[in-house]
Amino acid sequence: MNGSVVGKYLGESEAAIRKVFAEARKNQPAVVLMDEADAIAPKRGEGDGNEGRIVSTILMEMDGMSYGDSESAEVVKLVVVAATSRPNAIDQALRRPGRFDREVEIGTPNVDSRREILEILTRGVDFSNEQPKEATIEALAAKTHGFVGADLEAVVRMAFTSALKRLEQDHLDLSTLTLNDTLETHPQLLLRGEDIDTALKDVRPTAMREIFLEPPKVRWSDIGGQEEVKQRLREAVEWPLTHPEVFSRLGGTPRKGLLLYGPPGCSKTLTAKALATEAGLNFMAVKGPELFNMYLGESERAVREVFRKARAASPSIIFFDEIDALSASREGGGRGGGGGGGGKTNVLTTLLNEMDGIEDLKGVTILAATNRPEIIVHFPSHGSIDL
Repeated sequence: MNGSVVGKYLGESEAAIRKVFAEARKNQPAVVLMDEADAIAPKRGEGDGNEGRIVSTILMEMDGMSYGDSESAEVVKLVVVAATSRPNAIDQALRRPGRFDREVEIGTPNVDSRREILEILTRGVDFSNEQPKEATIEALAAKTHGFVGADLEAVVRMAFTSALKRLEQDHLDLSTLTLNDTLETHPQLLLRGEDIDTALKDVRPTAMREIFLEPPKVRWSDIGGQEEVKQRLREAVEWPLTHPEVFSRLGGTPRKGLLLYGPPGCSKTLTAKALATEAGLNFMAVKGPELFNMYLGESERAVREVFRKARAASPSIIFFDEIDALSASREGGGRGGGGGGGGKTNVLTTLLNEMDGIEDLKGVTILAATNRPEIIVHFPSHGSIDL
């Protein structure tokens, strides 16, 4: 059962839903799968009114299933499973015990899961002899932070496309290839590391699609001096995110954030770009003023959305440029702009809650830059780097 059950005529949607459940009862044991449940049963009162009748029909059909609580009740071997990427958009009446009383989150795969997915996707695929196939898959799994299964499939597919383009450049007539050709007769058919690197440039993690950024092309070697700053950034940001198991074993706690401060033109932003490139992590750059919105609550939601996407694409770095525009002192009710009244104060409070609230900030490091550290709330003496 998907969005196709929603009809344009009155009563058509309800009839389609009742037909699905009737068919399931006739073919017990059965499973009714509601794909994209947020499109079928959205919250009532937030649409054109038709969603109320659809949700009511689903509620009646689910409540009408008896599970043999009494001797006279008919035992129904029927289970309803719903899938969605927006669980909070589903009507809350469906998310209670007796209906959808079990919720299972399928999150972003970790490095071990990504390795298993890649092993399945590359089953029967031969790589060049640059390094063993297992090592190639291990390295690819380690650098694809925030990639889901569909993203990894796209990487493998794009790698094959890149390999075909390389064969054309080598003046190999692809029309002459047959199923009987082997790697011994055509060794150039092997998938190379350069094909995978090309694919990684074209495929972005699903969690980062809405905040696409051109990856910075800055290396530590592009920044003169600042050796102590570079080493402190490696230790405080790169090591905890790339080697979390070592920190866990040693009992260390990685820092949540670092503040880069110094006069204008001293390479604060350039240092952040180099850190993102060298660490190979998902990098989200946020300019302080662009989070503000004239409508009430929109600025706070923008802050929450940035952190939500960073958690989904972890390990990742959130870089707040010109953080002084976002986190000036709260004394005086947020004077100095930002939505008027307490608008700026509300944004700052939301930022503090996301950084140090009840929900843990795992796999996310906050990096900020400013040339006016004296106006930032509770300017820290440690955890900051003077440029």
